[in-house]
Parts: sequence; structure tokens; C-alpha cells
Amino acid sequence: MLLTIGNLPFTCEKRPASGALGVVVTNAPLGTAAGNEMLAIGGNAIDAAVAALLTLTVVEPMMVGIAGGGISHIRLADGRHVVVDALSTAGAAMDATMFTPVSDLPGQYMDTLDRRNLVGPSAVAVPGNLRGWCLMQEKYGKLPFADVVEPAIRAASRGFTVSHYLNGAINEHLADLSADPEMARMMVPEGAPAVPGSHMKMGAYAESLRLVQAQGAAALHGGALGEALIDRLRADGPGASVLTLDDLRSYSAVEREAVFGSYRGHTIAGPPPPASSGVHVTQMLNILENFDIRAMGFGSVESLRLLAEVISIGFEDRRAASGDPDFVDVPVERYTSKEYARQCLDRIGKRPSAPRPQAQESRDTTHVTVADRDGNIVAATHTINGLFGARIMVPETGIIPNNYMFNYDPRPGKAMSIVPGKRVPTSMAPMIVLKDGKPAFALGLPGGVRIFPSAMQAILNIIDHGMSLQQAVEAPRLWTEGHHIELEPAYAHMETALTGLGYEVRLVKTVGGGMNAIAFGDDAIMTGAACWRADGTVMAQGGGLARPGVRFHI
Repeated sequence: MLLTIGNLPFTCEKRPASGALGVVVTNAPLGTAAGNEMLAIGGNAIDAAVAALLTLTVVEPMMVGIAGGGISHIRLADGRHVVVDALSTAGAAMDATMFTPVSDLPGQYMDTLDRRNLVGPSAVAVPGNLRGWCLMQEKYGKLPFADVVEPAIRAASRGFTVSHYLNGAINEHLADLSADPEMARMMVPEGAPAVPGSHMKMGAYAESLRLVQAQGAAALHGGALGEALIDRLRADGPGASVLTLDDLRSYSAVEREAVFGSYRGHTIAGPPPPASSGVHVTQMLNILENFDIRAMGFGSVESLRLLAEVISIGFEDRRAASGDPDFVDVPVERYTSKEYARQCLDRIGKRPSAPRPQAQESRDTTHVTVADRDGNIVAATHTINGLFGARIMVPETGIIPNNYMFNYDPRPGKAMSIVPGKRVPTSMAPMIVLKDGKPAFALGLPGGVRIFPSAMQAILNIIDHGMSLQQAVEAPRLWTEGHHIELEPAYAHMETALTGLGYEVRLVKTVGGGMNAIAFGDDAIMTGAACWRADGTVMAQGGGLARPGVRFHI
């Protein structure tokens, strides 16, 4: 698949897969296989998504876990959109003064004394993933919950092959992982990072999953797993957490209504606050609708400049109003209106003269996209926030807790300051796009604050530039929050031109993480695609059962 950027060729590294009975795309092969297995035994897309996510807690332990948080965007076969908000919250005893900031500089704004909001027990917020997955599977799935957990138990007990991706993550935080005895035993055996190709078993975690299989979310949210988690978090003296078992018991996942916008005859659906994507992807597309993007050409100086300006405007408004709608007034209708987009046109070219403090979000997350033959679709993004979360492991459980406290502003009196019960803001963008009322494609990716601008660019790639799904997810990206611009390697030849326009350009390995997506054809064929930025794997089902009434003779 050849894509031309200016005069330079770009070739997709992966290939899509298509089928009529269902498609599963995740960022690890065994995660995809788990979802595919659920479809094969008669489950629907919701069963498949939850099975995939639970299995990813085993094979992508650096990215996601039952003690993390995230968002699942479901489009049901009857056309309803449901957003399951399983984001983490601040505990009842947490307050805005619990951390000591160390700097007001943009790059260090979220840093605190002794990294207490980043590493260790005090970095852990009330988890929501397991509550959310159990809620959606019980309410919208078809299979017994025990069946949905089984692939994850199998992967943990039998073990799996360590990938280069996992090995790289271990090396990135080797010192912190080595400092925790439980984490070191698993990830740093014999004092060295688990090597690619080696076999990793998670026996203790398999037993934890068996408890989840029997008890559901109650195993963590008040049961034995929750007790073990709280015991570990409160065992570190001065660095101990203030989370309690009551915090776990009282946590609820929330079902929210999606945010809907329109772009060149398509309906754009995304999650509402505390997620930024539904609001600001819609806003950015509304602005871009005033320009002939196709005529500019993909990757041209003109188009890159416009993208940078529009993304900058989106982030400026996100800084002004974003977060948990129970605590922050987010003007959703205003930001997503066509009239507001026309007003934003006057802001193009008026970039900030210096970097501004920006909310910090980890780029280490996972995403799954699943669709079944009946019309159910799931786009779900879930995480433990940073690589390996708080970088500790709960003894005898294999559970790696999140470090979501790093996403709150460590200063009092701010929109994202710590308040008991407040959900963390997020850039997660599990998006579903429709044409003439029917699903056209669904997508999402990891990547922290780079997620929703990357999702927006993929939408442009398909609608404006006419790319195939595979090209759209693999195409190079840019990112900016208003001052410097980040460019992926395929855009490196644009550095001089953009520098000449007054931008500070930074060349980076990736902008955001591994995007995966599913497109829906008029012939009932679904096509899945995953990009080169992660271990993304597609499985599609075709064929099917025998024609009813067929008799077999020996």
C-alpha cells in the first residue's frame, strides 16, 4: 500500500483483515485472539471487548490492569450509543494539598516532591476498570461472565512470550521496577529485564483472575483482592496511600451519553467530559470544515500549518474548561457548535508566544476496537496511566495498581485540583463515525494528550484524503499544544519549511501510540487495521455455520 506525502513515498507496514462475522483489533496478538474466541463461541462485541481487555492485563501489563481506569464507547445493534466511564477517582480522604509541587515550569508543572504522585502507593487513585468491564458485560454481553474471563486466566497460568514492546517498557523504568520486590520478581528476573522471546507466567495473577471469574467486580471492590490492594498501599509509612476499602466499595462506573457532531456528511460520535475527545474532535473538525482539505493535499506545508493551528485552538479551549462535569462547567454545546467554529477562524495564526502549563497524561495506554455480525461495536481505551502504573505490584495477587494521581493538578484552587470523588480528565478518544445513519468506521489509540488530535487526523485521512483504513491508521502524524510542533519521521522533510513559518519543530519517534480501527462496507464486510506503533493485531471471521436443514451422510 503506497501513500505519497508530497513527493515522498510512504508504505504501510501492516496489512488489514476482513470478514463478515466479526473483527477484533487490539495491540497484542493474544488480546485479539481472546476477543476472537468470544465471537467464535457465540458472544457479541461486548463479550469480545471485555475478554480482550482482561487478557491485555496479562500480556500488556505495562499498559492496562484491573486496577486502572478508562472509557468504553459502545454502539449497540439498535443504534444506541453508550459510553461507560470507568475512569479513576480521588479517594474520600484525598485533598488538594496532599502533594508538594516542585516547579511552575511547563515541562515540570505536574511534578511533585519525591515523585509521590507518580511512583508508589500515594500515586494510586480509586480504580474503575473492573467495575466498568463487569457493568458493560453484564448489561450488554451475551455469554456467562466466567467464559469471558477464561482466556485471560489461560494466558496468565500458561504464560506468554515476552515481546520487544514489553521488554522496551521494562527497560524504560528498570530502576523503579527493580526497587519493588514483587515487580522485580516478575519483570526483572535474576536482575535483568525479561528478554524478548522468553516465557512469562503469572501464576498469582491467574488466581486473582479466578477470583474475579467467581465474584465479578466485588473481588476487587470490597473483597479479598481489594483488601490485599489496600494493605499494600498503606504499608509504606510516610509514602503510604490514604485509600480505603470503602473507596473501592463505593466506586461506580457511569453510563454517559455520547457527544455527536457532523463533518462533511458524516456523524462523529465520541465520549463526553471528563473525556476531551467528543468535544474537541468535533470542534476541530468544525473549524476544518471551512477549508478545502483535500485540495491542500496530504502532508503539504499548507495542510500541516492549518492542522497545527486548529489543534492549538483545541488545546487552548481544553485548558480553559475540561474535566469532570460534576466539578467543572464544560460548555459542550458551545464548543461543538458550527457558529463557535466560525468564531475560532479569527484565532488562526495567533499562537502563544511561550509554552503554557499543560495537563499531563501518560501516553501508555491500550485500545481495542471490536465489531460483530449483528451490528454491535465497541471502541475502548483503558489504562493504568503510566508504564506499569505506580510501578509496584500487590503481593500474592499480581495486581499492578494505577498511578492516576499524576493526572490531577497538584496545586489547590485549579480546575483539575484534587477533590474527593473527582474523576481524572482524559484525552481518550474511542470514536465511532457514521454515514447516513450507518457505521462507517470506529477507531482509537493510546498516547495521552496526543490521542484526540491523532484520532482527528485519522478521520481526515479517510474522509478528506480518501485513504484506505490501513493507510489512515499508519499515516504520519503531527502534534502541538500551541508552541512547538512534533513531527513523526515520515514528516522529517517538512522541518525546514515549518521552521521557516516560525514554528519550533521537534522530530519524534511517534506521535501517540498504536491506533487500531474497523471500517464497515456496504456489503456487510468489516475490515480491521492496526498500525506500526504497537503490536497491533487484527483477526476477522468469515465463513460460518452450515446451511440450516443440511443433512450429512456417512
